[in-house]
Amino acid sequence: MSTSPDTVTRSAATNKSGPRSVQVVRSNLLLHAVLIIGALAMALPFAWMLFSSFKPLGEIFIQPPKLLPQDWNVDGYGTALGGADFVRGFWNSTYIALTVTAISLLTSAMAAYAFARIDFWGRRGLFMVFLATMMVPGQLTIIPLYLIMGGLGWVDSHLALIVPAALFNAFGVFLLRQYVRGIPVELEEAAEIDGAGRIRRFVTIILPLLRTPLTALGIFTFLGQWNNFFSPLIFLNSTENFTLPLLVNQFKGQFTSDWPALMAATTLLAAPMLIMFAVAQRQIVEGVALSGSKS
Repeated sequence: MSTSPDTVTRSAATNKSGPRSVQVVRSNLLLHAVLIIGALAMALPFAWMLFSSFKPLGEIFIQPPKLLPQDWNVDGYGTALGGADFVRGFWNSTYIALTVTAISLLTSAMAAYAFARIDFWGRRGLFMVFLATMMVPGQLTIIPLYLIMGGLGWVDSHLALIVPAALFNAFGVFLLRQYVRGIPVELEEAAEIDGAGRIRRFVTIILPLLRTPLTALGIFTFLGQWNNFFSPLIFLNSTENFTLPLLVNQFKGQFTSDWPALMAATTLLAAPMLIMFAVAQRQIVEGVALSGSKS
């Protein structure tokens, strides 16, 4: 019985691709195993923090360590939420982060549009200087910034946290400029022919097309302000003005610490971030990709 050439060709292709398919499957399994191990290693501190918030103080340092509490209780959450300071700090952190995020998105989009579309003298050099500020640690500029805030009378005021962060965001300008440069100029030229001015073109054409990077930048900015500990520590003195990171730090004493209350307060502080990441994971990944995808 004779075999057709097509049958021989298909059999040879199947035999050739078989080992390669097995190798691909093994590589994928190995990759997923490594990723799962890494994910578990990163999730373990969060799990330890969460379960420790339900432990009594005597179980925190029990040997050998146990992840799950033996005696479940919510005394730590009662201590953390017992006073009005924590609720006030939650409000302070929320409105400061939201205010900085809203203003920063507007100012960053305007600056990015100017650097990408408006041809003015020294634009390239000014943008390089603007980006160079990202390489300067904030600790180096905190003393002159404190002197400026003191001269304005903003020390121990939330304005010291809102105004500098909202009006200057070098990363935000860089991210949005990369995306604006990828928007076809013909869209603005067509609107200009119809009589639209610069502001109208920015509002009606550019901003709607910046929805994805603006969402990613908003998430980054909000999380950065929510976790900000250094600036409030420097500028704020009154307990009623404290943000959540400062209040959480008060549960840690010089000689002893209320570990269940500290774990409970830290869990409450981290919960909004974890929820935001779970809801907006795709936008966060796209934002990281956009920062280097367009030139």
